[in-house]
Amino acid sequence: MLAKRKIHLVYGGGSLGLLGCVSTATHVGGSQVLGIIPTVLAKGNFAGKTVREELRVPTMQDRIWKMLNNFDVFIALPGGIGTLEENFQIASWAQLNIHHKLIGLLNVDGLFNKLLSFLDQAREENFIPQSARQIFISASTVEEMINKLEDFIYEPDPVAAQIDWSKESNSKKRKLDLSLHL
Repeated sequence: MLAKRKIHLVYGGGSLGLLGCVSTATHVGGSQVLGIIPTVLAKGNFAGKTVREELRVPTMQDRIWKMLNNFDVFIALPGGIGTLEENFQIASWAQLNIHHKLIGLLNVDGLFNKLLSFLDQAREENFIPQSARQIFISASTVEEMINKLEDFIYEPDPVAAQIDWSKESNSKKRKLDLSLHL
């Protein structure tokens, strides 16, 4: 599906599991594939051999940062703790205005239903703003996911939009505001 629509793949490297299948199919279909993997995982062959181009990085944090700088949309396939951790790290960075990229949850057989319900409840109870909830796009098929992502219009949080992460603005001294607003 990705190669058919001329979509390239940036993923966490390796050839095991669902992403191994997706990376192989994308490569065979003619799209570019870039696997970004920590050196320790690549050397230990814990993840299998990366399909096509591989970029090795020192840490998992470096992996996520490099992936973020090389993709337009983060799409999560069904997975475990690492998948959830990466989803929420990408989401928290979006909430902090570090990027404006969406998170697609490929909700195969309803695997992410309870996670989506949790996010909806957290939104209803004002633990997360609508701008943070909106970036999680869910679909049960790849085609539906791609269509939803292409049609989505991002609406940044007005408060977070004021955060400037450029090196110049962050090097200036700021007064720490410790006031509590209820």
